[in-house]
Amino acid sequence: MVEKKQEKFYQAIGRRKESTAAVRLFEGRKESQVNGVPASAYFPADASQSRLAEPFRATGTEGKFYFVAKSAGGGKTGQLDSVVLGIARALVSFNADLRKPLRDVELLTRDPREKERKKYFLKKARKRPQYSKR
Repeated sequence: MVEKKQEKFYQAIGRRKESTAAVRLFEGRKESQVNGVPASAYFPADASQSRLAEPFRATGTEGKFYFVAKSAGGGKTGQLDSVVLGIARALVSFNADLRKPLRDVELLTRDPREKERKKYFLKKARKRPQYSKR
C-alpha cells in the first residue's frame, strides 16, 4: 500500500455575489488548479491571469506558492473574485504580516454587492412598465 504524503497547506474561503471558493495554498512551484482544471485554462483571459496573480504580486510571494481552489455558483467573474479573496485570506493565515500590503491594495475586502431581487409588477428589480398617460 502506497502512503500519500500530506503537504502542509493554508486554507481560506472567498465569496463574491453568488459564488464561493474554497482555496488551499501550498508552498512550491506546481501549477495552480481551479475545479481540477489548470487555472490558466479555467480563467483563460489575460486580465483574469493578472487578477489571479495580484495577491502574490502585492506581497512579493510570486512563484513561492500554488493553489488548489474549488469554486461553485455564480458566473466566471464572481468565481474569479472569490478565488482571489480566498488566496489573499490564505496568505494572511500563512503570515499575518502580509495583512497590511493586502489591505493596502484592497484584496481583503469582501465586495458586499449582491443581485437585487425582482419586485412584483416590475419587469426586473427596478425596471418599470412603460407609462402611458392616454
